[in-house]
Amino acid sequence: MVWSWVAMASRWGPLIALAPRCLWLLGAVLLMDASARPANHSSTRERAANGEDNEILPPDHLNGVKLEMDGHLNRGFHQEVFLGKDLGGFDEDVEPRRSRRKLMVIFSKVDVNTDRKISAKEMQRWIMEKTAEHFQEAMEESKTHFRAVDPDGDGHVSWDEYKVKFLASKGHSEKEVADAIRLNEELKVDEETQEVLENLKDRWYQADSPPADLLLTEEEFLSFLHPEHSRGMLRFMVKEIVRDLDQDGDKQLSLPEFVSLPVGTVENQQGQDIDDNWVRDRKKEFEELIDSNHDGIVTAEELESYMDPMNEYNALNEAKQMIAVADENQNHHLEPEEVLKYSEFFTGSKLVDYARSVHEEF
Repeated sequence: MVWSWVAMASRWGPLIALAPRCLWLLGAVLLMDASARPANHSSTRERAANGEDNEILPPDHLNGVKLEMDGHLNRGFHQEVFLGKDLGGFDEDVEPRRSRRKLMVIFSKVDVNTDRKISAKEMQRWIMEKTAEHFQEAMEESKTHFRAVDPDGDGHVSWDEYKVKFLASKGHSEKEVADAIRLNEELKVDEETQEVLENLKDRWYQADSPPADLLLTEEEFLSFLHPEHSRGMLRFMVKEIVRDLDQDGDKQLSLPEFVSLPVGTVENQQGQDIDDNWVRDRKKEFEELIDSNHDGIVTAEELESYMDPMNEYNALNEAKQMIAVADENQNHHLEPEEVLKYSEFFTGSKLVDYARSVHEEF
């Protein structure tokens, strides 16, 4: 996980200002953060703040998809399918009263029959609608990026054209790279960049619909950037995840394989707690949602079905799960007070004074 050192320095600035004997405390906090082994790659806001988004590279994170490209759980999934294109509208610095009112407006939109309760069916419909918003955003972004890598505007992007733009984004001279490719000369790139290029080319081949010509249309380029838009590319993504997690080579996943921790060591209690949460969350996801026939094994087909963002059956299961999280009175519906109380789950921000505010906001 890439850390925002600027944000961290700002957060711990007051500690640095203390007397020298307190500096050990700062070191301890840093050590605790560094030991958080299972990285969470779903923090879209954090990546945007760090400037990690790059129009040349396919994104590591896909809004509205249950797993990250590396097989980690998407920690922001429920917020993404509840908020849609308003995902960034509930930041911590927004005035709480305004955020509460906005959340109740969303509640009213989900509550189609206006009975002041959200049913699983109503939530399912809403999830599908918000997922479609993410799809539309991805399509619009892809069009912009396609134009950036299609300099001659012929409606096709060759692998060589993409390769030039990619290496230019890594600091290479665009003209020198283009000349080297044209003259069939060897490109001098470091080992890490070469590995990324090979992986990208494999992905490029997968996105290139038969007959393969290494030329991507705008639609194929969308699949290259966003595999969730193509059945074939979603299947390729699943294959990559299974390959990375499969330890015995049987091309399917057992529970121990799915919950297996990333390589690393834990040196304090906070790190151990993170590990425990990692195992617990993945075990729950495996048993309750991914392993559809409950035989203790997840096949590529089961994982593909689970990851398909437009699967209506999955959307209904997610709706029931989201309701269960906040359904304090156990009536299998969400009521305004419950949504406000569990606002952090739905929006990523904790909105205080929920009970006192609910009638006022309505």
